[in-house]
Amino acid sequence: MGRDKALVRISGRALAVVVADAIVAAGADRVVAIGGDRTALAAEGLTVVDDKYPGEGPLGGILTALGHFQDSTEPVVVLACDLPAADPGNVAAVVEALGDLDGAAVAVPVLDGRRQWMHASWTPATAPLLSAAFMDGERATWRAAEESVDSGLQILEVNGPSPTGFCDVDQPSDLPPD
Repeated sequence: MGRDKALVRISGRALAVVVADAIVAAGADRVVAIGGDRTALAAEGLTVVDDKYPGEGPLGGILTALGHFQDSTEPVVVLACDLPAADPGNVAAVVEALGDLDGAAVAVPVLDGRRQWMHASWTPATAPLLSAAFMDGERATWRAAEESVDSGLQILEVNGPSPTGFCDVDQPSDLPPD
């Protein structure tokens, strides 16, 4: 993209705000942005938490989010910041899929046969399993999750999500017309 995707504007709003608004519309009480330009994101009205593992990819961000909400019993939803049509229905579906589970579990939407790991809901109990994989050098979220199944992680697939909610922007031509 050539610039911070979280701050790219869609219809006058930063992409990170579009994503945060979808999470709130799905029923979240608290939303934080992990890492990024603290000053610029705060100016957009977002609460920013420093990434404990900057430059280490999305798995580090997921671990940071789980650590930030470690005292909660509620699922932690983690979405990529570059979803111009983030869908509250998709967010609600992954939270609802976890139901009252309190063990290590993740609900991940499936679109066209592929798990959408950057749109998942994690129980707080997943943190030690993902952390162990991370400390062993794993950086791919999907691999860390799948390798944690033997240690007790339940992966719940959520079918039927709204496909437009997963369209991300990686280059300027991916941006919707304003």
